[in-house]
Amino acid sequence: MKLYTFTAPTPAEALKKAQKACGEEALVVSTKQIRKKTLTQDALYEVIVAHRPEEKRAPKEEPPVEKTTRKVDFDEDILLNISKTAEELSRLQLGENSSEQSAKVVHETEEIKVEEFKLLKKDIAALTDKIKLLQTMLWEEKAYAKDINIPPEFAEIYKIAKDSGMDERHIKAILEETLAHMPIHMRQNTQTVKRYFQVLLKKLIPVRIEKEIPKGMQKIIMLVGPTGVGKTTTLAKLAARYALLKYRYKVGIITLDTYRIGAVEQLFQYAQMMKLPFEDVIDTDDFRKALNNLSYCDVILIDTVGSSQHDKEKLEKIATFLQHSRQPIDVNLVLSASAKYQDLKDAYEKFSFLNIDTLMITKFDETSGFGNIFSLIYETQKPISYFSTGQEVPDDIQTASADFLIECLFEGFPHKVSAS
Repeated sequence: MKLYTFTAPTPAEALKKAQKACGEEALVVSTKQIRKKTLTQDALYEVIVAHRPEEKRAPKEEPPVEKTTRKVDFDEDILLNISKTAEELSRLQLGENSSEQSAKVVHETEEIKVEEFKLLKKDIAALTDKIKLLQTMLWEEKAYAKDINIPPEFAEIYKIAKDSGMDERHIKAILEETLAHMPIHMRQNTQTVKRYFQVLLKKLIPVRIEKEIPKGMQKIIMLVGPTGVGKTTTLAKLAARYALLKYRYKVGIITLDTYRIGAVEQLFQYAQMMKLPFEDVIDTDDFRKALNNLSYCDVILIDTVGSSQHDKEKLEKIATFLQHSRQPIDVNLVLSASAKYQDLKDAYEKFSFLNIDTLMITKFDETSGFGNIFSLIYETQKPISYFSTGQEVPDDIQTASADFLIECLFEGFPHKVSAS
Protein backbone atom coordinates (compact mmCIF):
# COMPACT_ATOMS: atom_id res chain seq x y z
CA MET A 1 0.00 0.00 0.00
CA LYS A 2 1.38 3.38 -1.02
CA LEU A 3 0.52 6.99 -0.32
CA TYR A 4 -0.46 9.36 -3.14
CA THR A 5 -0.87 13.12 -2.98
CA PHE A 6 -3.30 15.11 -5.14
CA THR A 7 -3.75 18.87 -5.22
CA ALA A 8 -6.41 21.12 -6.71
CA PRO A 9 -8.07 24.52 -6.16
CA THR A 10 -10.97 22.90 -4.25
CA PRO A 11 -11.34 19.76 -2.09
CA ALA A 12 -13.93 18.38 -4.51
CA GLU A 13 -11.55 18.60 -7.47
CA ALA A 14 -8.73 17.01 -5.49
CA LEU A 15 -10.98 14.13 -4.45
CA LYS A 16 -12.08 13.65 -8.05
CA LYS A 17 -8.44 13.39 -9.11
CA ALA A 18 -7.78 10.83 -6.39
CA GLN A 19 -10.84 8.82 -7.36
CA LYS A 20 -9.91 8.90 -11.07
CA ALA A 21 -6.31 7.91 -10.46
CA CYS A 22 -6.72 5.32 -7.69
CA GLY A 23 -10.34 4.20 -7.87
CA GLU A 24 -13.04 4.09 -5.24
CA GLU A 25 -11.12 1.60 -3.08
CA ALA A 26 -8.51 4.24 -2.15
CA LEU A 27 -8.41 5.25 1.51
CA VAL A 28 -8.51 8.99 2.21
CA VAL A 29 -5.79 9.77 4.79
CA SER A 30 -5.99 13.54 5.10
CA THR A 31 -7.44 16.65 3.50
CA LYS A 32 -6.05 20.11 4.16
CA GLN A 33 -5.62 23.54 2.67
CA ILE A 34 -2.01 24.30 1.82
CA ARG A 35 -2.52 27.70 0.21
CA LYS A 36 -5.20 30.30 0.79
CA LYS A 37 -6.98 32.04 -2.05
CA THR A 38 -5.59 35.46 -2.98
CA LEU A 39 -6.34 38.10 -5.57
CA THR A 40 -3.76 36.63 -7.94
CA GLN A 41 -4.04 32.89 -7.38
CA ASP A 42 -6.56 30.23 -6.41
CA ALA A 43 -6.58 28.32 -3.16
CA LEU A 44 -4.80 24.97 -3.14
CA TYR A 45 -6.02 21.87 -1.29
CA GLU A 46 -4.07 18.67 -0.72
CA VAL A 47 -5.66 15.22 -0.45
CA ILE A 48 -3.52 12.23 0.58
CA VAL A 49 -4.85 8.74 -0.14
CA ALA A 50 -3.51 5.25 0.58
CA HIS A 51 -3.83 2.79 -2.32
CA ARG A 52 -2.56 -0.65 -3.16
CA PRO A 53 -2.04 -0.73 -6.94
CA GLU A 54 -2.59 -3.87 -8.98
CA GLU A 55 0.62 -5.69 -9.90
CA LYS A 56 0.21 -5.34 -13.69
CA ARG A 57 -1.07 -1.79 -13.66
CA ALA A 58 1.18 1.16 -13.10
CA PRO A 59 -0.27 3.92 -10.96
CA LYS A 60 -1.66 6.81 -12.95
CA GLU A 61 0.34 9.96 -12.91
CA GLU A 62 -1.12 12.99 -11.19
CA PRO A 63 -2.48 15.40 -13.79
CA PRO A 64 -1.12 18.92 -13.72
CA VAL A 65 -2.97 21.44 -11.54
CA GLU A 66 -4.95 23.92 -13.55
CA LYS A 67 -6.16 27.22 -12.15
CA THR A 68 -9.90 27.36 -12.29
CA THR A 69 -12.55 29.60 -10.88
CA ARG A 70 -13.83 28.60 -7.43
CA LYS A 71 -16.71 26.21 -8.25
CA VAL A 72 -17.95 23.25 -6.24
CA ASP A 73 -19.36 20.28 -8.12
CA PHE A 74 -21.72 18.48 -5.79
CA ASP A 75 -20.88 15.06 -7.20
CA GLU A 76 -22.96 12.43 -5.38
CA ASP A 77 -20.34 9.75 -6.03
CA ILE A 78 -17.71 11.81 -4.21
CA LEU A 79 -19.93 12.47 -1.23
CA LEU A 80 -20.98 8.82 -1.09
CA ASN A 81 -17.35 7.73 -1.23
CA ILE A 82 -16.49 10.12 1.62
CA SER A 83 -19.31 8.70 3.74
CA LYS A 84 -18.19 5.12 3.05
CA THR A 85 -14.63 6.03 3.98
CA ALA A 86 -15.77 7.62 7.25
CA GLU A 87 -17.81 4.53 8.13
CA GLU A 88 -14.92 2.20 7.37
CA LEU A 89 -12.47 4.25 9.45
CA SER A 90 -14.88 4.37 12.40
CA ARG A 91 -15.13 0.60 12.31
CA LEU A 92 -11.34 0.30 12.27
CA GLN A 93 -11.06 2.55 15.33
CA LEU A 94 -13.87 0.83 17.32
CA GLY A 95 -12.93 -2.71 16.33
CA GLU A 96 -16.37 -3.43 14.90
CA ASN A 97 -15.26 -5.01 11.59
CA SER A 98 -16.12 -8.60 10.84
CA SER A 99 -13.35 -11.17 11.19
CA GLU A 100 -12.97 -11.38 7.42
CA GLN A 101 -12.59 -7.58 7.07
CA SER A 102 -10.18 -7.43 10.04
CA ALA A 103 -8.00 -10.13 8.56
CA LYS A 104 -7.81 -8.22 5.27
CA VAL A 105 -6.88 -4.97 7.05
CA VAL A 106 -4.18 -6.71 9.12
CA HIS A 107 -2.75 -8.35 6.00
CA GLU A 108 -2.55 -5.01 4.18
CA THR A 109 -1.17 -3.15 7.19
CA GLU A 110 1.74 -5.57 7.54
CA GLU A 111 2.96 -4.47 4.11
CA ILE A 112 3.01 -0.77 4.92
CA LYS A 113 6.37 0.70 5.72
CA VAL A 114 6.94 1.65 9.37
CA GLU A 115 7.01 5.37 8.59
CA GLU A 116 3.82 5.17 6.54
CA PHE A 117 2.06 3.19 9.26
CA LYS A 118 2.90 5.82 11.88
CA LEU A 119 1.55 8.53 9.62
CA LEU A 120 -1.68 6.61 9.00
CA LYS A 121 -2.18 5.88 12.68
CA LYS A 122 -1.78 9.54 13.56
CA ASP A 123 -4.11 10.81 10.83
CA ILE A 124 -6.89 8.24 11.31
CA ALA A 125 -7.69 9.68 14.75
CA ALA A 126 -8.59 13.03 13.18
CA LEU A 127 -9.90 11.79 9.85
CA THR A 128 -13.57 11.41 10.82
CA ASP A 129 -13.60 15.01 12.03
CA LYS A 130 -11.94 16.24 8.85
CA ILE A 131 -14.41 14.38 6.65
CA LYS A 132 -17.27 15.94 8.59
CA LEU A 133 -15.78 19.37 7.93
CA LEU A 134 -15.29 18.56 4.27
CA GLN A 135 -18.84 17.30 3.80
CA THR A 136 -20.30 20.39 5.46
CA MET A 137 -18.15 22.62 3.28
CA LEU A 138 -19.09 20.78 0.07
CA TRP A 139 -22.82 20.87 0.74
CA GLU A 140 -22.98 24.41 2.10
CA GLU A 141 -20.35 26.30 0.15
CA LYS A 142 -22.80 27.68 -2.42
CA ALA A 143 -24.92 29.17 0.37
CA TYR A 144 -22.09 31.19 1.94
CA ALA A 145 -22.22 34.95 1.81
CA LYS A 146 -19.93 36.32 -0.84
CA ASP A 147 -18.16 38.73 1.51
CA ILE A 148 -17.41 36.17 4.24
CA ASN A 149 -14.21 34.15 3.86
CA ILE A 150 -15.02 31.07 5.93
CA PRO A 151 -12.27 28.54 6.68
CA PRO A 152 -13.40 24.90 6.34
CA GLU A 153 -13.23 24.28 10.11
CA PHE A 154 -15.88 27.01 10.66
CA ALA A 155 -18.30 25.70 8.04
CA GLU A 156 -20.48 23.84 10.56
CA ILE A 157 -20.69 26.87 12.88
CA TYR A 158 -21.70 29.09 9.98
CA LYS A 159 -24.44 26.66 8.97
CA ILE A 160 -25.85 26.44 12.52
CA ALA A 161 -25.88 30.24 12.93
CA LYS A 162 -27.46 30.84 9.55
CA ASP A 163 -30.11 28.15 9.95
CA SER A 164 -31.04 29.53 13.38
CA GLY A 165 -32.17 32.83 11.86
CA MET A 166 -29.21 34.93 12.99
CA ASP A 167 -28.67 38.08 10.94
CA GLU A 168 -25.95 37.72 8.29
CA ARG A 169 -24.17 40.90 9.43
CA HIS A 170 -23.92 39.58 12.97
CA ILE A 171 -22.62 36.20 11.82
CA LYS A 172 -19.88 37.95 9.85
CA ALA A 173 -18.89 40.23 12.73
CA ILE A 174 -18.74 37.39 15.26
CA LEU A 175 -16.85 35.03 12.93
CA GLU A 176 -14.29 37.74 12.27
CA GLU A 177 -13.94 38.25 16.03
CA THR A 178 -13.50 34.51 16.52
CA LEU A 179 -10.90 34.21 13.75
CA ALA A 180 -8.98 37.17 15.17
CA HIS A 181 -8.68 35.76 18.69
CA MET A 182 -9.00 31.97 18.51
CA PRO A 183 -5.60 30.23 18.74
CA ILE A 184 -4.63 28.26 15.63
CA HIS A 185 -4.18 24.99 17.54
CA MET A 186 -7.80 25.12 18.76
CA ARG A 187 -9.19 25.11 15.20
CA GLN A 188 -8.32 21.50 14.44
CA ASN A 189 -11.42 20.00 16.09
CA THR A 190 -15.02 20.92 15.30
CA GLN A 191 -16.16 20.43 18.89
CA THR A 192 -13.47 22.80 20.16
CA VAL A 193 -14.50 25.40 17.57
CA LYS A 194 -18.13 24.95 18.56
CA ARG A 195 -17.44 25.37 22.29
CA TYR A 196 -15.31 28.46 21.68
CA PHE A 197 -18.07 30.00 19.55
CA GLN A 198 -20.70 29.22 22.21
CA VAL A 199 -18.66 30.88 24.96
CA LEU A 200 -18.17 33.96 22.80
CA LEU A 201 -21.91 34.24 22.06
CA LYS A 202 -22.79 33.95 25.75
CA LYS A 203 -20.51 36.86 26.58
CA LEU A 204 -22.34 39.03 24.04
CA ILE A 205 -25.75 38.63 25.74
CA PRO A 206 -26.63 41.15 28.47
CA VAL A 207 -28.86 39.68 31.21
CA ARG A 208 -30.69 41.44 34.03
CA ILE A 209 -30.32 39.33 37.15
CA GLU A 210 -33.45 39.00 39.27
CA LYS A 211 -32.81 40.52 42.70
CA GLU A 212 -34.80 40.68 45.90
CA ILE A 213 -36.64 43.94 46.48
CA PRO A 214 -35.21 45.82 49.48
CA LYS A 215 -37.56 46.12 52.41
CA GLY A 216 -39.68 49.27 52.23
CA MET A 217 -39.10 49.65 48.47
CA GLN A 218 -41.65 49.15 45.71
CA LYS A 219 -41.18 47.83 42.18
CA ILE A 220 -43.62 48.71 39.37
CA ILE A 221 -43.34 46.60 36.21
CA MET A 222 -45.19 47.43 32.97
CA LEU A 223 -45.42 44.91 30.13
CA VAL A 224 -45.74 46.31 26.60
CA GLY A 225 -45.58 44.65 23.20
CA PRO A 226 -47.35 43.68 19.98
CA THR A 227 -50.67 41.83 19.91
CA GLY A 228 -50.52 38.09 20.53
CA VAL A 229 -47.10 37.78 22.15
CA GLY A 230 -48.56 36.58 25.48
CA LYS A 231 -48.31 39.64 27.74
CA THR A 232 -51.31 38.77 29.90
CA THR A 233 -50.30 35.16 30.60
CA THR A 234 -46.70 36.26 31.19
CA LEU A 235 -47.94 38.82 33.73
CA ALA A 236 -49.98 36.11 35.49
CA LYS A 237 -46.88 33.88 35.68
CA LEU A 238 -44.86 36.75 37.16
CA ALA A 239 -47.61 37.48 39.70
CA ALA A 240 -47.54 33.86 40.87
CA ARG A 241 -43.75 33.87 41.03
CA TYR A 242 -43.59 37.04 43.13
CA ALA A 243 -46.57 36.30 45.37
CA LEU A 244 -46.61 32.51 45.81
CA LEU A 245 -43.78 30.49 44.28
CA LYS A 246 -40.37 32.04 44.86
CA TYR A 247 -41.21 35.10 46.95
CA ARG A 248 -43.97 36.15 49.31
CA TYR A 249 -44.33 39.73 48.13
CA LYS A 250 -47.54 41.69 48.30
CA VAL A 251 -48.48 41.90 44.63
CA GLY A 252 -51.08 44.08 42.93
CA ILE A 253 -52.28 43.98 39.31
CA ILE A 254 -53.39 46.84 37.04
CA THR A 255 -54.74 46.41 33.53
CA LEU A 256 -54.84 49.15 30.90
CA ASP A 257 -56.15 46.69 28.31
CA THR A 258 -59.84 47.62 28.17
CA TYR A 259 -59.98 47.29 24.36
CA ARG A 260 -60.09 43.51 24.04
CA ILE A 261 -63.29 41.65 24.84
CA GLY A 262 -62.66 39.46 27.88
CA ALA A 263 -59.15 40.81 28.54
CA VAL A 264 -60.12 42.39 31.86
CA GLU A 265 -62.08 39.31 32.92
CA GLN A 266 -59.18 36.98 32.05
CA LEU A 267 -56.72 38.85 34.22
CA PHE A 268 -59.33 39.35 36.94
CA GLN A 269 -59.80 35.55 37.10
CA TYR A 270 -56.05 35.07 37.54
CA ALA A 271 -56.01 37.70 40.30
CA GLN A 272 -58.95 36.04 42.08
CA MET A 273 -57.32 32.62 41.97
CA MET A 274 -54.17 34.05 43.60
CA LYS A 275 -56.16 36.37 45.92
CA LEU A 276 -54.39 39.47 44.59
CA PRO A 277 -55.82 43.04 44.43
CA PHE A 278 -56.89 44.06 40.93
CA GLU A 279 -57.49 47.48 39.31
CA ASP A 280 -58.78 48.20 35.80
CA VAL A 281 -57.89 51.60 34.34
CA ILE A 282 -59.35 53.69 31.51
CA ASP A 283 -57.63 57.10 31.76
CA THR A 284 -54.67 58.75 33.49
CA ASP A 285 -56.74 59.84 36.52
CA ASP A 286 -57.78 56.22 37.08
CA PHE A 287 -54.16 55.21 36.71
CA ARG A 288 -52.95 57.55 39.46
CA LYS A 289 -55.75 56.35 41.74
CA ALA A 290 -54.92 52.71 41.07
CA LEU A 291 -51.25 53.24 41.88
CA ASN A 292 -52.28 55.01 45.08
CA ASN A 293 -54.67 52.18 46.04
CA LEU A 294 -51.85 49.65 45.62
CA SER A 295 -49.20 51.73 47.35
CA TYR A 296 -48.89 49.10 50.10
CA CYS A 297 -47.80 46.44 47.58
CA ASP A 298 -44.17 45.42 47.12
CA VAL A 299 -44.74 44.71 43.41
CA ILE A 300 -47.27 46.22 41.00
CA LEU A 301 -47.67 44.52 37.63
CA ILE A 302 -49.25 46.52 34.78
CA ASP A 303 -50.77 44.87 31.70
CA THR A 304 -51.20 47.06 28.62
CA VAL A 305 -53.23 46.85 25.45
CA GLY A 306 -51.69 44.69 22.73
CA SER A 307 -51.25 46.73 19.59
CA SER A 308 -49.50 46.68 16.28
CA GLN A 309 -46.20 48.50 16.42
CA HIS A 310 -47.61 50.69 13.65
CA ASP A 311 -50.64 51.81 15.70
CA LYS A 312 -49.25 55.15 16.88
CA GLU A 313 -52.44 56.15 18.71
CA LYS A 314 -52.35 53.21 21.11
CA LEU A 315 -48.61 53.52 21.65
CA GLU A 316 -48.93 57.21 22.46
CA LYS A 317 -51.68 56.42 24.99
CA ILE A 318 -49.33 54.04 26.80
CA ALA A 319 -46.73 56.80 26.82
CA THR A 320 -49.30 59.15 28.38
CA PHE A 321 -49.84 56.77 31.30
CA LEU A 322 -46.08 56.61 31.87
CA GLN A 323 -45.78 60.40 31.84
CA HIS A 324 -48.52 60.80 34.47
CA SER A 325 -46.95 58.40 36.93
CA ARG A 326 -45.10 59.90 39.87
CA GLN A 327 -43.25 56.63 40.52
CA PRO A 328 -40.53 55.09 38.34
CA ILE A 329 -41.89 52.29 36.16
CA ASP A 330 -39.78 49.46 34.74
CA VAL A 331 -40.89 49.02 31.11
CA ASN A 332 -40.48 45.51 29.70
CA LEU A 333 -40.95 44.81 25.99
CA VAL A 334 -42.51 41.37 25.48
CA LEU A 335 -41.68 39.66 22.16
CA SER A 336 -42.25 36.23 20.66
CA ALA A 337 -39.32 33.93 19.90
CA SER A 338 -41.21 32.65 16.84
CA ALA A 339 -41.15 36.04 15.06
CA LYS A 340 -38.65 36.79 12.27
CA TYR A 341 -35.66 38.97 13.14
CA GLN A 342 -36.82 41.86 10.96
CA ASP A 343 -40.24 41.84 12.65
CA LEU A 344 -38.61 41.77 16.09
CA LYS A 345 -36.34 44.64 15.15
CA ASP A 346 -39.25 46.64 13.74
CA ALA A 347 -41.30 46.12 16.91
CA TYR A 348 -38.39 47.18 19.10
CA GLU A 349 -37.80 50.33 17.07
CA LYS A 350 -41.48 51.33 17.26
CA PHE A 351 -41.78 50.69 21.02
CA SER A 352 -38.35 52.09 21.93
CA PHE A 353 -39.66 55.64 22.51
CA LEU A 354 -41.24 54.23 25.70
CA ASN A 355 -37.69 53.87 27.09
CA ILE A 356 -37.54 50.08 27.22
CA ASP A 357 -35.64 48.73 30.23
CA THR A 358 -35.56 44.99 29.48
CA LEU A 359 -36.80 42.35 27.04
CA MET A 360 -39.01 39.39 27.93
CA ILE A 361 -39.11 36.59 25.35
CA THR A 362 -42.11 34.27 25.05
CA LYS A 363 -43.15 31.19 23.02
CA PHE A 364 -39.85 29.32 23.33
CA ASP A 365 -41.79 26.14 22.76
CA GLU A 366 -43.15 27.31 19.39
CA THR A 367 -39.92 27.72 17.43
CA SER A 368 -36.82 25.77 16.46
CA GLY A 369 -34.54 28.74 15.68
CA PHE A 370 -33.24 31.22 18.23
CA GLY A 371 -30.70 33.16 16.19
CA ASN A 372 -33.33 35.86 15.64
CA ILE A 373 -33.51 36.50 19.40
CA PHE A 374 -29.73 36.58 19.69
CA SER A 375 -29.48 39.09 16.83
CA LEU A 376 -32.08 41.38 18.43
CA ILE A 377 -30.23 41.38 21.76
CA TYR A 378 -26.88 41.81 20.01
CA GLU A 379 -28.22 44.72 17.94
CA THR A 380 -30.11 46.58 20.70
CA GLN A 381 -27.89 45.67 23.68
CA LYS A 382 -31.01 45.57 25.84
CA PRO A 383 -30.79 43.06 28.70
CA ILE A 384 -33.16 40.10 28.85
CA SER A 385 -35.04 39.41 32.09
CA TYR A 386 -37.46 36.47 31.66
CA PHE A 387 -38.22 33.62 29.26
CA SER A 388 -41.74 32.21 28.87
CA THR A 389 -41.23 28.59 27.88
CA GLY A 390 -44.81 27.34 27.48
CA GLN A 391 -48.49 28.03 28.03
CA GLU A 392 -48.91 26.65 31.54
CA VAL A 393 -49.62 29.24 34.25
CA PRO A 394 -47.76 29.63 36.57
CA ASP A 395 -45.03 27.09 35.78
CA ASP A 396 -43.71 27.96 32.32
CA ILE A 397 -41.50 30.95 33.10
CA GLN A 398 -37.86 31.26 34.11
CA THR A 399 -35.28 33.94 34.65
CA ALA A 400 -33.35 34.75 31.49
CA SER A 401 -30.02 33.03 31.01
CA ALA A 402 -27.38 33.42 28.29
CA ASP A 403 -26.45 29.76 28.78
CA PHE A 404 -30.02 28.60 28.15
CA LEU A 405 -30.51 30.80 25.09
CA ILE A 406 -27.30 29.62 23.42
CA GLU A 407 -28.12 26.01 24.30
CA CYS A 408 -31.46 26.45 22.52
CA LEU A 409 -29.71 28.06 19.54
CA PHE A 410 -27.32 25.12 19.11
CA GLU A 411 -29.31 22.16 20.41
CA GLY A 412 -32.95 23.27 20.16
CA PHE A 413 -35.53 23.90 22.87
CA PRO A 414 -35.60 21.00 25.39
CA HIS A 415 -39.39 21.25 25.91
CA LYS A 416 -39.10 20.27 29.56
CA VAL A 417 -37.82 23.19 31.61
CA SER A 418 -38.26 23.56 35.34
CA ALA A 419 -38.80 27.06 36.75
CA SER A 420 -35.70 28.58 38.34
